[in-house]
Amino acid sequence: MGSGNGAEQNKHLEGKKMLQIYDLMILGGGAAGLSAGVYSARKLLKTCIIAKEIGGQVLLTSGVENYMGFEFISGPELIQKFEDQLNQFPIEQILGERVERLTRQGEKFLAITEQGKEVLAKSVVVATGKRSRELGATGEKGFAGRGVSYCATCDGPFFKDMPVAVIGGGNSAFETAMDMLKLCPVVYLVNIMDKWQADEILQERVLSDPKLKPMLKSKVKEIKGDDKVRSMVVETKQGDKELEVKGVFVEVGMIPNSEFAKGFLELNSQGEIIVDCHCRTSVAGVFGAGDVTTVPEKQIIISAGEGAKAVLSAYRWLIANQKI
Repeated sequence: MGSGNGAEQNKHLEGKKMLQIYDLMILGGGAAGLSAGVYSARKLLKTCIIAKEIGGQVLLTSGVENYMGFEFISGPELIQKFEDQLNQFPIEQILGERVERLTRQGEKFLAITEQGKEVLAKSVVVATGKRSRELGATGEKGFAGRGVSYCATCDGPFFKDMPVAVIGGGNSAFETAMDMLKLCPVVYLVNIMDKWQADEILQERVLSDPKLKPMLKSKVKEIKGDDKVRSMVVETKQGDKELEVKGVFVEVGMIPNSEFAKGFLELNSQGEIIVDCHCRTSVAGVFGAGDVTTVPEKQIIISAGEGAKAVLSAYRWLIANQKI
């Protein structure tokens, strides 16, 4: 097992390949990964976290009202508290790059990052989360960052007093619409489905606002503009409609960040890593936690709990197999 000399030894490692062999490596820096890190450190496991960034999807959440202990807290504030707690422990951190491949090397596991770093560990917790799904509409990629946004928390204030559209019908779309209704004179809520998927309480709040223009069974065909978005063409039952909007917020679901595990871990048809109630994957010694897995209900509090549970399962596995 590894132990350290204090938080000052936390490292953001750069450059050469890692030669250390960790008891546990954690892939991902969101709620599941950070919770896993704290639990791993408390078990005195020599641990490494590899993540593109600390925070993950939680950073894109404007307000959290259902995380125990906080009546209300913003996503970035909650992640800061997670990170502050993690940094009390001597956990190695490789930040700023993703894992490109996860495989086995002898009796250990090897993670290779997109920049060529190699990390060896006796066990793994995969907590890489999900990312936003794109619409595939004409003009979408060209206007990304110039009116098309996948983060209302980040970009919403730039569109104050402007007409905008939110694409999607689930909780994230309704939450974004609710945020934008506070800022904008009109908000189009466009859903390709014939009904809304959001929680009833969100539907009541959002659909009752006179500034909200709901559009069911409608598909975004094209996003148009010059240097910035100026309008959006929507295919409806009555034909194509061109709407004047300055911002388009895409909230049509998430894609699991599991590509690096294809062919190594068993995935379901959505690309989620299949886990059992002990967070065990199809490969002994590899555990999964949070939104990247098949665990239902993608919530911050659930991800944090799953991260803790995954490490406890990994710890028991390491002991049972005499690896620590």
